[in-house]
Amino acid sequence: MPAKVFAAIDIGSYELSMKIFEISAKNGLREVDEVRHRIALGSDTYKNKKISHERVDELCEVLTDFTTIMQSYHVEEYTAYGTSAIREIDNTMIVLDQIRNRTGIKIEVISNSEQRFLDYKAIASKGDSFQKIIEKGTAIIDIGGGSIQISLFDKDILVTTQNIRIGVLRLREKLQDLTRITGHYEDLVEEMINSQLQLFKKMHLKDRTIENIIVVDDYVSPVLTKSNCCESLTGFTNRDSYWNFLNQIADKSDYEIAKLFSIPEENGILLFHSAILIKRVLEVLGAKHIWIPGVTLSDGIAYEYAEKKKLISLEHDFEKDILACALSISKRYMGNKNRSEIVSYIATSIFDGMKKIHGLGKRERLLLRISSILNECGKYISFNNVGECSYNIIMSTEIIGLSHREREIVANIVKYNRCEFGYYNEIQKSATLDQNAYLVIAKLTAILRIATGLDRSHKQKFKDIKVMIKDKTMQIIVDTVEDITLERELLTSKELFFEEVFSIIPQIRQKNSKL
Repeated sequence: MPAKVFAAIDIGSYELSMKIFEISAKNGLREVDEVRHRIALGSDTYKNKKISHERVDELCEVLTDFTTIMQSYHVEEYTAYGTSAIREIDNTMIVLDQIRNRTGIKIEVISNSEQRFLDYKAIASKGDSFQKIIEKGTAIIDIGGGSIQISLFDKDILVTTQNIRIGVLRLREKLQDLTRITGHYEDLVEEMINSQLQLFKKMHLKDRTIENIIVVDDYVSPVLTKSNCCESLTGFTNRDSYWNFLNQIADKSDYEIAKLFSIPEENGILLFHSAILIKRVLEVLGAKHIWIPGVTLSDGIAYEYAEKKKLISLEHDFEKDILACALSISKRYMGNKNRSEIVSYIATSIFDGMKKIHGLGKRERLLLRISSILNECGKYISFNNVGECSYNIIMSTEIIGLSHREREIVANIVKYNRCEFGYYNEIQKSATLDQNAYLVIAKLTAILRIATGLDRSHKQKFKDIKVMIKDKTMQIIVDTVEDITLERELLTSKELFFEEVFSIIPQIRQKNSKL
């Protein structure tokens, strides 16, 4: 099978970039070319919540050039993603429509959690290096123009991930009236970020030991990988070497930094801010080793494309990471792990047993599992209003790897598991939920209601469950010697909505019984 030629376009806060890849099952991802253009979209966004006409004109000109380059490489498919600089403007749809009409390029705006997950996939594409380093306490620090994301790993498991809305461009905008060559400038930068890092440490680090940090950024990473600070090719360095790097830039002007590292002068201040962010993370987390894999969002975009086209085999279980993130949220709100595991087991057993009826796929199954895990998080706030409180918690909490739309689907499933179901006229009030999303919510809510009803006693009575579809009934055959009178009664109260959604009636049969 010939290699596919693919283009990954990143509409960033400070730069437009495009990477051309050749992708094949035999050779994996091979970068062919990279084109960059500096355009400070984030400066407009973070100041005014809009992008100026001049910047839109420039953006369209560059994207038109990108289309010409793609044609020269015979690119078969492309993906263009916009991040915070597009995501946070008030007139996003208007700008995207202009760009598409003028350039032919369709830009998809991705949520912060999707963006960071793509960066994470780009790191994981490094294979053995990534798998080896996360066996010990590790933090990924992903520095963007608008924010930084810190993700903690412990023994190959994603423990938590949090977004802090202080990125290099936001710092520059907030401190633009100050002269950097002052004895206090570095202290001011650290003061702006320190309280949030300390809070992150207090909430999530606890007694964990973090030995390594993995850095993804656009300014420090390229400089360090080309210097003698890092081991050649591998991108590994240590705390002492990084401190030596900081000493090189501590008292230099932006012009001097740019000249020292052969970068544009306007990047000097951004490199400085990124370097201080990394420094504070090292100090707060107590890490000793640094790995700079040298990846960008474009690498993650290409990896995602190759994954969907089944041109590469997955070496890392990303679904496990998404579920680990959901479990971390549940734990934060005092969720019952055993309860969520049994509800998830029952729900997915029902889901798998009726594939031909619900017509949903692997991704919806994942959303059902996440809904099962977060089903009771609202109890942390109120025992009497669990559905609404759970909805608010989920909508206020990022789940890495899920889009905003998917997170809203999960929030509604959890809400309507407890509350009277809101039909399409109510759910469509959300701009992100269309008819397809509504049907997913209805189907997964119906399944989750049955699953939670079957474990209403919280005693985890069922050792094994088998689901069979027979005529107009769904028979749930349970292996237990316990008294399930309560579960039978609750199933009766839940079956009306299930029958409405699927036109079949759920029935429970007991395989083993003392009665």
